Amino acid sequence: MHGEFKVPGGKLVVVDLDVVDGRLQNVRLAGDFFLEPDSALGLIDGALTGLPAEASHAEIAKAVTAALPLDAVLLGFSPEAIATAVRRAVSGATVWRDYTWRLVRGPALDPRTQLALDQVLTERVGAGLREPTLRIWEWVKPAVVIGSFQSVRNEVDLDNAAKYGIEVVRRISGGGAMFMEAGAVIVYSIYAPIELVQGMSFADSYAFLDEWAVVALQSLGIEASYKPLNDITSPAGKIGGAAQKRLGGGGVLHHTTLAYDMDGERMMQVLRIGREKISDKGITSAAKRVDPLRSQTGMSRDAIVERMIETFRERHGLTDDVLIIEELEAAERLAAEKFASPEWLHRVP
Repeated sequence: MHGEFKVPGGKLVVVDLDVVDGRLQNVRLAGDFFLEPDSALGLIDGALTGLPAEASHAEIAKAVTAALPLDAVLLGFSPEAIATAVRRAVSGATVWRDYTWRLVRGPALDPRTQLALDQVLTERVGAGLREPTLRIWEWVKPAVVIGSFQSVRNEVDLDNAAKYGIEVVRRISGGGAMFMEAGAVIVYSIYAPIELVQGMSFADSYAFLDEWAVVALQSLGIEASYKPLNDITSPAGKIGGAAQKRLGGGGVLHHTTLAYDMDGERMMQVLRIGREKISDKGITSAAKRVDPLRSQTGMSRDAIVERMIETFRERHGLTDDVLIIEELEAAERLAAEKFASPEWLHRVP
């Protein structure tokens, strides 16, 4: 069995092993990490050998830690990263390059259909009806997208939203409210089989699925990094946030919103943002724009998107694709039946 885990911002950890009579055997740890002293590698292999195949992530990390000498130095990885690689090996996890990834860019859609399309494409990937896909969103109208478990009245000023023609919609994933304007944000969704994140904690999977985007931003000169649980940030402030949903049919939805150049004043009038949240969203004055990507790169939104696509293609492979009629029709039906319904929007009043 073979398991890999690329530590976000760190090194690759690889574990090869056998399972014999329910226990780990012939364990071989490898990777591009740094480890001192050299003898610690054998100690880690020995600590893993004989563990039950069903040992938990915490139990594996504890065994590794106990086996390390007091002067051991692990650079670019950790006992927890080793545990993740082991769990991925035992659970039959896959890696990015095991799949032929598809790119869908656009078309511009209304907010309800965007969210419905997320559900439809995740279900199709989980059912094996579509290959894993990266989708770049485009907007035809502004929107506030609230998390699955948020209260509408606590998060949104519905009167101001109606006044400015901003649609309020609820997505199927958790997390916080996002203010969307055409040309002002970069939003992407990843639709993947559950096997891609098998053996990972939710925290690990968030950083894992967004790492390519962080690398793309770094290539543009942004000191981007991942801040657990679900934020992409820089010394100049928060850049964006991610949300995730794992569906019963075997598909994983991971979507991320990056701020390019948003109207901070309008956002403050529509979102009920508490005083304690203002600094987290990079706003020091309601009159200021939220523009981390524009101000830090000086590049157009399209140029940044192109660099992101190029980075994904270089790291994981990517083939240009389009939505088929059946997918769009299914999304339009679901948008009308579910995402446009007051019952769904106000399921948490």
